[in-house]
Amino acid sequence: MLRILGRRTSSNVQKVLWTLTELGGIPFSREDVGGPFGGNNNPDYLAMNPNGLVPTVIDGPLVMWESNSICRYICNKHGGEKLYPAAPERRVLIERWMDWQLSTVAPALVPLFLLLIRTPAEKRDPALIEKLRKDAEAPFRILETHLAGRKYLEGDDATLADIGPAIWTYRWFTLGYADPNGNLAAWYRRMTERPAFREHIMIPLA
Repeated sequence: MLRILGRRTSSNVQKVLWTLTELGGIPFSREDVGGPFGGNNNPDYLAMNPNGLVPTVIDGPLVMWESNSICRYICNKHGGEKLYPAAPERRVLIERWMDWQLSTVAPALVPLFLLLIRTPAEKRDPALIEKLRKDAEAPFRILETHLAGRKYLEGDDATLADIGPAIWTYRWFTLGYADPNGNLAAWYRRMTERPAFREHIMIPLA
C-alpha cells in the first residue's frame, strides 16, 4: 500500500490524491505532515525528503518526492494511460502543462494566496493585494485562450495536464477573482463534476 506523508490541504498532496482516486482501486494511506501538523523538518523526515516539503510517498522500499514525478510513477505503475498516455507525442503535450503549473501558475498565485489565507486581516495591504491579483491573472488568461473550443487541456478527457492547473483554478475561483463565464469557467465546472475533484480539491483553503 502506498503511504502518503502530507496534509490534505497541500496542493501538491492533492495532485497525488486526485491521481490515485481518478484511477480507482489503488490502496493508499495518508498521514498529516507539514503546515500546522509539522514533522516535515524532523531528521527522520528530512532523511527521506531533504527538501522538507510534502508530499513524500513511500511504495515498499521506494521513497519519492516531487508531486508531478509521483503522479507519473503512479500512472506508469498502475495502468494509468487514460491520464498519462504512452505515446511520446501525447505525453509531451501533457507534461508541458504539468511543468507550466509549477513554473508559472503557482509562482503567480502563491503570494496572493498567502496574503489572503495565511495573513491576519489587519496585516493585509490592500494595494499589495490588488497588485498581486493583477499578477495572478496572467496564467488564467492563458488557460482561457487555450481552452477555446476544448473541453480539457489535452484530449477528450482529463489527463495529468488538467490536474495541477485545476487545483490552482479552484483556489482562484474560491478567492473570488475568477470570471464565472467563458472557457476557463466551463472547464472548471467540468472539473467540479469529477468525484475525485470534489473529494480531494473542493475543501477549505488553508
